[in-house]
Formats: sequence, structure tokens, C-alpha cells
Amino acid sequence: MDLSDDIFGASLNLEETHLNEGFQEGYNAGFSSGKEDGREVGLKTGFVTGEELGFYRGCVGVWKSAIRVDPTCFSTRVQKNIKEMDKLVSEYPILEPENESVTDIMGSLRLKFRAICATLNVKLEYSGYPKASDSNETQF
Repeated sequence: MDLSDDIFGASLNLEETHLNEGFQEGYNAGFSSGKEDGREVGLKTGFVTGEELGFYRGCVGVWKSAIRVDPTCFSTRVQKNIKEMDKLVSEYPILEPENESVTDIMGSLRLKFRAICATLNVKLEYSGYPKASDSNETQF
């Protein structure tokens, strides 16, 4: 007698059937939830990055305007750093978030910005990332 012909054959595979159905339902629910969570994280990360880039672009724009008004207002070293920072902001791969160089470019932008501010003896701060004094308040 063949098991497929047996009336109790389906009950023998009942546990495996329920296990497979439960796995598939859980997988579909997790996939949907993961896509939503990923979208939210991506939007937040993109907004924060865009905000920081906008801050740097604004600073470069003000500094370049000052140079146009008075070409001798900054030293040649500062002007060179401003040009390099402008190039970094312009070349930032906004439409390529998976580009591996974004972290390096952002790090270079932050260093250039700090170097220019230190040379000019100005206390400009981008409020989007925590300051060293606020490290106790950072929560994950």
C-alpha cells in the first residue's frame, strides 16, 4: 500500500507543512518590515548628510564671496584650503550612497573645515554631529 493513497498520509506531514507555512509567513513579514526600516534609516541618513553638505557649501560660498570682494582678505593657504573644500563638496557622490568613498570625502571635508576655522580663528560649528564635550550625552 502506497503512503500517498493512505488517508492518514497528510497527517504524517502536518508538522512539516505547518513549519514551512510559518517560516514563509515570518519571512514575508520580516522582509516587509525590513524594507520599511531600511527606508526610514536611509531617509534619515540622507537628510543628515545633505544637511551637513549644505552647511559646508554655505560656508564655502560665504568665504568665496569675501574673496571676491577683497582678494587679500585671506592668506593664500586659506584660499587654497577653501578651493579644495569647494572641490570636495562639489565632487561628493550624492546620487551614489553606496560609493565607498563617501566616508573618506566627508572626513576630508570635516578636516578642511576645522583647518580653515582654526587658521581664521573662528568658532564655527556644525551642530549636526556631537562635540567632544557632549560625548557623555551621546546615546545609542
